[in-house]
This record gives sequence, structure tokens and C-alpha cells, in this order.
Amino acid sequence: MAGVLTGGDDAVLSHRSAAALWGVATYSGSIEITSPRDTRSRGAIRRHCTLLPPDEVTVLDGIPVTSAHRTLFDYAGISPVDRLEAAMREAEFRRLWDGPSLPALLARYPGNRGNVNLRLCLERLGRTPGFTRSDLEELFLPFLDRFGLPRPHLNARLQVQGHWIEVDCLWRSERVIVELDSRAAHETHTAFETDRGRDRGLQAEGWRAIRVTWRQLHEEPERVAGDLRSLLRLYKRM
Repeated sequence: MAGVLTGGDDAVLSHRSAAALWGVATYSGSIEITSPRDTRSRGAIRRHCTLLPPDEVTVLDGIPVTSAHRTLFDYAGISPVDRLEAAMREAEFRRLWDGPSLPALLARYPGNRGNVNLRLCLERLGRTPGFTRSDLEELFLPFLDRFGLPRPHLNARLQVQGHWIEVDCLWRSERVIVELDSRAAHETHTAFETDRGRDRGLQAEGWRAIRVTWRQLHEEPERVAGDLRSLLRLYKRM
């Protein structure tokens, strides 16, 4: 709050600091604020000079801040595309829909430097339903793009043996499922037994479920990609 106050009455938290406040990204660097006055950044305060319309600012936890969509719009110009996509998915998960929409901001500011990345992420979100809930899932989407593999439906609900379950990654027409196994989520005895029971039920109903770990994704990416490509092709022919 003190960092915002140093910028004057019209200053608001913005960019990476705003993304952290909204809970869509992590950031521990200099406090970033936006103000209509063109003043130099000092110490732990980084200033951006822009006159923001009233519908692009709000107050969160008592702190003046750019709206959720304006925050993502600014974030698009300073972050890698995969990190931007993760932030957008988190915003979708948290239902942060205040202020002008992202397409509206694109139309309002056609020359913004982050527009290319923003349009790309909007396209990805359009063809990849669902949202990511873990760092491993956020790494898995760029991994698929890198190897030219089709994107799945994330965190999809599926009825198996009369019960609804949720799977991490679903290719419905190919009847293929990938479960992304993090140690924190699957290390207990109960989780181990539950996972194997789910896999058995899925295979009994004609689904092919495989598990991919963090280590495999990092140390054996070509092997994982090859196995998944073969699996998708095999089941597409059946």
C-alpha cells in the first residue's frame, strides 16, 4: 500500500505486482505501480506512466489496483507467453472477470506490445477447455506444443462405472487419458491405491490411461512424446 501511495492519488498497483495481488502469478521484485504522472522509478518502486480509464482500476484488499483483465493485459507485455497463459487460466479458475474483457482491451489498445502473445493465449484457451491447477500441468501444455501433439481437455469430468471422476488430460475421441503425477499429490498409500483403482476402472471401459511424472517430463521428453504420439495414433485408428 505504501508503494502505491508514493505515486500520488491516481497511482494504482499494476503489472507483476498486481498479478501477484490477484493471485494469478508469483512475484517478489520491485513494487510496480501505474500513474498518470511521468516520474522516475526509485528504489523498490517501479513506475509506469499511463492514464487509466476508471473501468480499468478497482480496489482489492484495500489497495488501488488495475482490474483483473487490465492486469493480464499489462502482464502480456512483460511475460513469456507460457507464463501469461498460466496466469490467464488461473484468472479463469478464480472467476476474475471484472472490468473490460481482454478482447475489448485489445480493441481499445491495438498497438500494445503484448497483443500478439495475448491473442495467441486467447486462441489457446479457446481450443483447450478447462484450467490448469498445478505447475506440472502448466509445463505439460508447452511440452505438447513443442512436439506438435494435440492439446487435450484439461481437468475433464468423465463417468466411469457409474461414478463421475476428474482426469488431468483427456483426448476424448482417441479415448486416451494422461494423469500428471506430482509427488505431493500421489505419495500417500491411500492416493496410491485410489489411483490404481481408477486406472483399472478406466481400462475396463476401454480408456487408455497413462501417468507422466515431473522427472519423466524433464529428463525423457522425447520418449514421453513418442509414446504419447503412438498411443494417440493407435487409438485414432481403432
